[in-house]
Amino acid sequence: MTDATYTPPEIWTWNKESGGRFANINRPIAGPTHDKDLPIGKHPLQLYSLATPNGVKVTVMLEELLAAGHSGAEYDAWLIRINEGDQFSSGFVDINPNSKIPALCDRSGDTPVRVFESGAILLYLAEKFGAFVPTDPAKRAECLSWLFWQMGSAPYLGGGFGHFYAYAPFKIEYAIDRFAMEVKRELDVLDRRLGESEYLGGAEYTIADMAVWPWYGALVKGLVYEAGTFLQVQEYKNVQRWTDQIAARPAVKRGRMVNRVMGDPASQLHERHDASDFDTQTQDKIAPAAAPAQ
Repeated sequence: MTDATYTPPEIWTWNKESGGRFANINRPIAGPTHDKDLPIGKHPLQLYSLATPNGVKVTVMLEELLAAGHSGAEYDAWLIRINEGDQFSSGFVDINPNSKIPALCDRSGDTPVRVFESGAILLYLAEKFGAFVPTDPAKRAECLSWLFWQMGSAPYLGGGFGHFYAYAPFKIEYAIDRFAMEVKRELDVLDRRLGESEYLGGAEYTIADMAVWPWYGALVKGLVYEAGTFLQVQEYKNVQRWTDQIAARPAVKRGRMVNRVMGDPASQLHERHDASDFDTQTQDKIAPAAAPAQ
């Protein structure tokens, strides 16, 4: 039940948990909750993340760079369990004061460079390696427009629709209707664009596709929020075509496994420190070895 007569107080105060799936990590202040340094591996790039849609963007990008021959893109991917508050450690807050995954530290130069916000990380890596972002001004503008479209649109999908439809402690018709309408509009925007262009930026696969695919590709395949039927996602034929095309890329298949902690154990590579880890360190291979002998 909801209180239809609720009137906001003159001054909001944090006097109870907000409720819902992620209430234990929600708070109205920033900064660390505990002291803990982040681990540092052997590679130039250190990623601290979890395989949420925002995390998958970056691991896909890194795997695509490696597949394209950019050896300098070798990376260590460390698991940040956001449900347990790892993102509030002092070390993580030093890399990302906003305490959200993913966060990247580039240690390839004399001075480490921190990069946070998934779109910023994609653009940083694209410019660092000269890959997956066009150099032609018009094509670059189109690519970046779709990249920033995703950064502005996804909160309506995740924090808006996803929260109220799947995670809120009770259903609120107004909130679900409001955000379902917006998500359907966003899907229509994508479907119209992909009806005229192979990829979002044009004929080339770019960081725009890497940014949008983990969110809206998962949505149209019914993989998030159990909302496929509710949103009638099968209607968006061009988004479906594009989603399948990207999902078939070998680098994308690898990237979505990194820092993954849900689903088929064979699809979960909790941490990635070497390319061989995909063959030897997935959960289906290491979990039996860790089990006690009978």
